[in-house]
Amino acid sequence: MEIEGRMCGQIGTGYLILLGIAPEDTEADAAHLAEKIVHLRVFSDENGKMNRALAEVGGAVLVISQFTLFADLKKRRPGFSKAAKPVHAIPLYEAFIAELTDRGVHVECGEFGADMQVSSVNDGPVTLIFDTNEV
Repeated sequence: MEIEGRMCGQIGTGYLILLGIAPEDTEADAAHLAEKIVHLRVFSDENGKMNRALAEVGGAVLVISQFTLFADLKKRRPGFSKAAKPVHAIPLYEAFIAELTDRGVHVECGEFGADMQVSSVNDGPVTLIFDTNEV
C-alpha cells in the first residue's frame, strides 16, 4: 500500500482487511471481529482444504480504513451518511488493530483518511464479508 508514492504497508501471505465502521459499532465489535479473523481457517492444508488459520501459515494482516463500504448508492453520487464519523471511527480502527496485535498477529495498516493506492493478489480467490451484526 502506498501513500503519495511511498510504501507504507506491505505483507506477504495473510489478509487484506478493508474495514468499514458504522456509527453503532463498539470496541466489543472490534474485539469480536479480531477474534473471528485470527481463528478463521481459510488457508489450504496439505490436502488443499481450507483448514489453516493465520498463525499456522505465518500470515499477517494489512488493515485499511474503508468508509466507502457504507456507501448509499440510491443516487448517482454515493452518500456516506451510514459510515461512522472520524471521531468515532478512528478510535475503533485503532482498537481493532490493537486487538489483532494483542492476539499475536503482525499488522500493517493504512493511514486513516489518506488517499491510498492498495494492491492485492487475491489467492484463490477468496473474499469474505464480515458484518459484526451477523457473525
